[in-house]
Amino acid sequence: MKFRFLDGAVFALAAGITVLAALRIYGGGGDRTYLRVDGRSGSWVYPLDRTEQVEIPGPLGVTVVELSGGGARVLSSPCTNKTCIASGTIRRRGQWAACLPNGVSLAIEGGRADGNLDAASF
Repeated sequence: MKFRFLDGAVFALAAGITVLAALRIYGGGGDRTYLRVDGRSGSWVYPLDRTEQVEIPGPLGVTVVELSGGGARVLSSPCTNKTCIASGTIRRRGQWAACLPNGVSLAIEGGRADGNLDAASF
């Protein structure tokens, strides 16, 4: 069986398309991160470069989430143990906080991984 020039061209074209598709899919969408807030009444997405307070309704009442300084935290919540408030500010992709009794969760998504491993990476 002879290897022809056209066979090589088709192979090179297919390999090039595969590499470009992989870069597009796995190359990341830039460094922009955002906050995703999920509650029982819906989901919301906020850019982390703004400063504001948002009220998220839950079965116990309203959980107030504060966005500032490139991070987000639970400012107040009607739950009894306040663990969500004590969890502090989340800033990096993959970090999350939640008020389980009120059914509200926060997660940082998007951007590129910073390469640092922590206990949540394992």
